[in-house]
Amino acid sequence: MQMPKASEEQKQHFRDLIAEVGASAPEVEVKPMFGQLGAFVNGNMFAGLFGPDLGVKLAEPDAVVLAASGGGPFGPVERPMGGYLTLPADADATEWIGRALAQVAALPPKAPKPPRAKR
Repeated sequence: MQMPKASEEQKQHFRDLIAEVGASAPEVEVKPMFGQLGAFVNGNMFAGLFGPDLGVKLAEPDAVVLAASGGGPFGPVERPMGGYLTLPADADATEWIGRALAQVAALPPKAPKPPRAKR
């Protein structure tokens, strides 16, 4: 499975977009995830970076609109992430990230995983 790497510039651009969209939501955080970056609200991922691609999690009506405007699968070609779409280069990233944040923020908070037992 190919795991592309985002440049430091791409990672900073992602962080800047998330900060701009989620500035009024203190529960938004950006964390590393499998060598990539993910943006989370209440423990649920709403946007991510996979190499140079920015993806968002959208409800069905918005996903249909984004797919019709060129949004495609997000994540590894062999195993794209369900429910997420890659933003086309000409998309308004702040608009789509904002939609994703609003939709995912309405979900129940993700329960923390119990600590793993030591071996």
